Amino acid sequence: MAAALAVDEHGELFDFSSWRRKPVNPLNDEGLPVVGGVLRVPRVLHLRRYERTRRPVVRLSRKNLMLRDGHQCQYCARRLPTRELNIDHVLPRSRGGADSWENLVTACRVCNLRKGRRTPDEAAMHLMRAPSAPRWSMSAQILLGFPHPFPEWAPFLEVG
Repeated sequence: MAAALAVDEHGELFDFSSWRRKPVNPLNDEGLPVVGGVLRVPRVLHLRRYERTRRPVVRLSRKNLMLRDGHQCQYCARRLPTRELNIDHVLPRSRGGADSWENLVTACRVCNLRKGRRTPDEAAMHLMRAPSAPRWSMSAQILLGFPHPFPEWAPFLEVG
């Protein structure tokens, strides 16, 4: 028995040998070169068997910090373009603050300069929420990377 079946745009299930015979539509499909031709890349798979894997660790980066904080200053709540936002150390580096999910937040330039080398309490500034490592699922990470999901995903993304 196959571990996974490909699902086409009409919701039909295909094992590998029957999927391999499906033609690649150059307007809608991506093709993967294989020995003897091109294989249409399935956009949806139906898993018949699933081996649990550990939840992936989200890499600490400027982009991921901005995504976690919704491109919003964590002190004044303003939403600004990425180029106008900074990364602020809640406990300043000069005082032993680490580069970690729990110590970094998105801040606008004005708030970051106002806070300076002080803690939020010392600067009389309050964080919107305590910073923490994101708990994104793999599907959330995939969707964050795709601003326009494929039409085949629609039935699985609908709420309700």
